[in-house]
Amino acid sequence: MTTGRLLLAATPLGQAGDASARLVAALRSADVVAAEDTRRIRTLAQTLDVTPSGKVVSFFDQNEAARVPWLVEEIAAGATVLVVSDAGMPLVSDPGYRLVTACVAAGQRVECLPGPSAVTTALAVSGLPCDRFCFEGFAPRKHAARLTWFGALAAEPRTWVFFESPRRLAECLRDAAARLGADRQAVVCRELTKTHEEVRRGTLGELAEWAADGVLGEITVVVAGAVARVDVDELVAEVVARVDAGAGVKDACAEVIAANPGAPSRRDLYDAVLRARQ
Repeated sequence: MTTGRLLLAATPLGQAGDASARLVAALRSADVVAAEDTRRIRTLAQTLDVTPSGKVVSFFDQNEAARVPWLVEEIAAGATVLVVSDAGMPLVSDPGYRLVTACVAAGQRVECLPGPSAVTTALAVSGLPCDRFCFEGFAPRKHAARLTWFGALAAEPRTWVFFESPRRLAECLRDAAARLGADRQAVVCRELTKTHEEVRRGTLGELAEWAADGVLGEITVVVAGAVARVDVDELVAEVVARVDAGAGVKDACAEVIAANPGAPSRRDLYDAVLRARQ
């Protein structure tokens, strides 16, 4: 069996000190370093006081397909190939997927050196539920496609994360407010881990207004999941059943609301119960 392997390594989002010891060792020893931007990885290596001993080659969206056969051949011949993106984890809206699938198909080893990720970093600081979430990549560039995209996500119950260009952020947030509701909670994370890091929380309407004056830097957006809609008639029937069993109307309303996220206010449910019993 070949001793070659593919290493996927996370790189710092902005602070070089977030680089793992395993990344440093891999930069020093890999036979080939396939980097989304060779200038950035050389700058990072210099900051980390590391001199790559292997060949450093470009590996980005436009040349990924052409590079894959050669990289797989290198791995099959016993080389260690290290793949790094500009920041964060490769493959997460960055190059690498074609190479991983080619290595898997060829029976070559694929390993990962974990580390920084804008997705999980944004989730952690957002203040929104993160026990279940989904990542949606970059928002579509064009207005009509964005509206369709947001419409498809409108009922998604999980918190979701996406990337956006600072140039399109204001328009994107306006489209989000139009499709998801201006009162949907969201968080815009700008320049995560960097000197000018900013985490702006609010409703989509508020965030769209804030972004209208222009925003700079790398942007990650976190959006609260949709609150499940409930059938008021079913809730009324549940309250009536509890009242018939001996509970007070107010107490029964409170119990039903507590058991059904997305239920109307206690007063609205109480009024609906009174109307139903007339």
